[in-house]
Amino acid sequence: MKNVGEAPQEDLATGERSTRNRVARSILDHGPSTVAELAGRLGLTQAAVRRHLDALVADDVVEAREQRVYGARTRGRPAKVFALTDCGRDAFDQSYDKLAADALRWIAEQQGGEQAIAAFARARIAAQSGAYRAAVESVPAEKRAEALAKALTKDGYAATARSAPHPQQGEQLCQHHCPVAHVAEQFPQLCEAETEFFAELLGTHVQRLATIAHGDGVCTTFIPKTSHAPPTARAPKNTAHASASTAGRNPA
Repeated sequence: MKNVGEAPQEDLATGERSTRNRVARSILDHGPSTVAELAGRLGLTQAAVRRHLDALVADDVVEAREQRVYGARTRGRPAKVFALTDCGRDAFDQSYDKLAADALRWIAEQQGGEQAIAAFARARIAAQSGAYRAAVESVPAEKRAEALAKALTKDGYAATARSAPHPQQGEQLCQHHCPVAHVAEQFPQLCEAETEFFAELLGTHVQRLATIAHGDGVCTTFIPKTSHAPPTARAPKNTAHASASTAGRNPA
C-alpha cells in the first residue's frame, strides 16, 4: 500500500527521464559542460546532475572529458566536462529523415519514378545483407528466425521471434523499432524490399502483417512452419512479391 502523497512509480520514472533529457539537451545546446554549469542552467543540485550524468554515461549518450584550456593553464587538474557522444547526438532530431526523404523524392523525379526507388531499396538491403546471412546460415533451420531477430537487434530494430498465435503454424518476427519508419511511411518500397529479403534469406514465403511506418505498434512478419530450404536459395519472384505486397497492411 502506498504512503499518503507517494508518487506512482510510473510518474517517478517519467520525471527521471524528462530531467535526464533536459541534461542531455543542455549539453547539446551549450556544448561540453561541467557539473556546476549544468546545475546552474537547469536549477538542479550538483548531486542530482551527477546522478543523471552517470545514467547518461552508462547509456552511451554522454562521455566525460578533460576540459580544453586555451591560453595559459592554471594550476591543478583541468575540470571534467561532459559531452554528447555520436550516439547521443543521433538521439536528437537532426533532420536526417527529411534529408533522406528529400533525396529519395529527387531520385523518383529524376531517375525513373517508383522503379528507381524500388531498385535503391533492394540495393540498400543487399549492402546490409552480409551480417544477416551469416547469422542465419550459422544455425539450424528451426533457429533461423531467432538468429535473424538477434542480427536485426544489433542494427537497432529491437527484434524478437516467437511462436505465432494459434491456429497459425509458424513464427512471428517482430521489430519493435524501425530506424527508417518516417521515410518508409512515404516510400513503402523500403518495407517491400525488406520483406522480399526475409523471404529469400529464410527460404520460404513470408507475410508482412503490420509495419510501424503505417501506424502499427510493431513491424510483424509471419514466417510459416515449413521444410526450410537452404537460406541462400532465392525465393521465386512471384512468392517474394506476393509477400511484399502486404507490407504495411493487416491482411483481410
